[in-house]
Amino acid sequence: MLGIVVWAAEQKTAQPPKPGAAPPATPAQKADEPAIITVDVTRVSLLFTVTDRKGRFVTDLSKDDFEVIEAKKPQTIQEFTAESDLPLRLGILIDTSNSIRDRFRFEQEAASEFIKSVVHSNQDRALVVRFDTSAELVSDLISDTDQLERAIRDLRPGGGTALYDALFYASRDKLSQDQPKHKFRRAVVIVSDGDDNQSHYTRDQALEMAQKADVVVYSISTNITRAETDGDKVLKYYAQETGGKAFFPFKVEDLEQSFENIANELRHQYNISYRPEPLKTDGLFHTVDVRVKGRKELQVHVRRGYYAPKM
Repeated sequence: MLGIVVWAAEQKTAQPPKPGAAPPATPAQKADEPAIITVDVTRVSLLFTVTDRKGRFVTDLSKDDFEVIEAKKPQTIQEFTAESDLPLRLGILIDTSNSIRDRFRFEQEAASEFIKSVVHSNQDRALVVRFDTSAELVSDLISDTDQLERAIRDLRPGGGTALYDALFYASRDKLSQDQPKHKFRRAVVIVSDGDDNQSHYTRDQALEMAQKADVVVYSISTNITRAETDGDKVLKYYAQETGGKAFFPFKVEDLEQSFENIANELRHQYNISYRPEPLKTDGLFHTVDVRVKGRKELQVHVRRGYYAPKM
């Protein structure tokens, strides 16, 4: 029987980063080198949502409505399910750098509102990571929403910005741990201005780790200007590449609809599994396109591909 996609870090116990320190690297890994990942790929599993032109979720499609294209070649869908209520594994990444000091209260309120709106204590778990000069775990994966909110309220701003390190750490050392992956919906919510000036890892190293952990990124910008900033572009980039969305609210009250949309998207999705033909073991990123046949007005929100193993 074919297996599902399995991404596993080296067999070492991951330790949370300490205050003032970057996320831990394995002895064989330095910050400017790609993370060492052991991969067993015999089947690619994709969780995704479908919306119409008005942004409404479409939940009544069947296996025969979809086609999967990899390397310009149609793939055979081997499994299809409509997942209506998968347990969530969430990472809340909160910018506590000096650059957002005047918007810090907004960040705290936004993160707390998200937890109250999305986390179901009977099946979901969430963690909180703060990042300024370094990334720090302030609350591990738990289901207690009151404790998560207290962790957020106790945060204080100061220092530089290590956004990329925070995403890398949350994806590699926390969200990728629960197996099998197709039994959970993994997501990260970044509350930040998107600027980074302290990370050991690069923007694309952090993205690669999120993709390997099958993490969907939702970004909430704290920028209050109408003009798009370089930080906004980073937040959009992470969301687009992982199948998530970026939001640009101007006050906390604007977040209610955004959080409702995220909650609906996380709770209503489809799952497709297929065995890549041909199956390559080149260690490279392979793009995948999921389409609804004959329905150009419908948009599929899905991560853009997967990393193959290297043999």
